[in-house]
Formats: sequence, structure tokens, C-alpha cells
Amino acid sequence: MKYAIVILFAGAAFAQQYEIGANVGYGFYRNGTIFSASGTAQAGIRNRFAAGIILGDEFSNYVSAEFHYLYHDGHPFLQAPGVKSDIQGQSDSLTCDLLFHFKTREHRLRPFLAGGAGAKEYIIAGPEPFPQPIPQIASLTTNDVWKVVFSVGGGVKFRLIPHMLLRAEFRDYLTTFPRQQIVPAPHNTARGVFQQFTPLFGVSYTF
Repeated sequence: MKYAIVILFAGAAFAQQYEIGANVGYGFYRNGTIFSASGTAQAGIRNRFAAGIILGDEFSNYVSAEFHYLYHDGHPFLQAPGVKSDIQGQSDSLTCDLLFHFKTREHRLRPFLAGGAGAKEYIIAGPEPFPQPIPQIASLTTNDVWKVVFSVGGGVKFRLIPHMLLRAEFRDYLTTFPRQQIVPAPHNTARGVFQQFTPLFGVSYTF
């Protein structure tokens, strides 16, 4: 029995494959809305480029675990009829994801589904607008905000040459409304889930 266990763990270790890579893309946002007696305003993050790093451990033929870091150069904004204002900022996301492949690693083309969770920081890099454009509805502040983030998506890996993969994928990063950064005025209501729809293209090395 003990020999079978040793053989099983040895086989699993032999089958293990690691991956390190980088990708670039573009983040499109589904934003929120702030409701007030004075009217409504759209609140969210500008669509901008994204770039990331991947560290992966493919511990079986069909399942792998990955750490993803993703930078998005998006500015928080407020927008209402006749008013459009933003504040310089960006976000950093760090997630741990599981990838479920439809084919074993011997295949050159490997579609996959992915899902995971982690933390996302909405960071401010510029001063508050002065004066605030619509203070009766909401204000933009310099508060950096941490949020729990969920990541879902899918894509495909293509083995270009031994140990080198090309990746194309689509991720949806979801957080709640960052109310400490885009602050509704008293008695106003902020609604909406912030979703960063992000197509990504990258290259990685396996070993």
C-alpha cells in the first residue's frame, strides 16, 4: 500500500508543469449609477489599457492554479447631463484562479474556463477636482479603496514551440461599488456592480 502511495505522488510530481508569462489587453467597464432628488449621475471607471503577469502551476492534465496580477489604467469619473469629470487613477488586481482545460497538455490547442477571487485596489494618482462638479449628487475623492474581486472567464492556449505558449482569453473582474472613492452625497443611493470586461493576449513559458 505504501509503495502505491509513493508511486502516485511521484507520478503527480512528474506530471506537474509550471508556467510564467505576461499579457496585455483593454478593460471595458460596466459602471454604476447614483440616484438623488437632484437627478442621476453615471459613476465608474474609464475604459483603458490593461497589462498583467501570470504564474501558473498545472498540477494535472486538466486543471491548473494561477496567480494573476492585472494593472488597469482607468480613471474614476462622474457624468451627468452637461457635466463630465474624472480624477487620475488606476487599479491593481491580484487573483488566484483555477483553470479547467478541455484537452490534455499534449494537444497544441487547449481551450479552458477560469474562475477565481482575490483583491482589487482602486488607486487615485491625482488631485480632487476643484470645485466638485456635482456635489449635490456625488464627489470624487483621493481615497484608495480595497475591494474583494471575483474573476470569471475563459480562453485558449496555443503551443507555438516547446515550452512557449500563446494565450488569448477574456476575463470579467467584478467588485462592489467603491463608495469611499466615488462618494454619494448624503441620502443619495449608489447602485451597480463594477465589471471590468477584459480581453487579454499574452505569451508564457512552461517548465
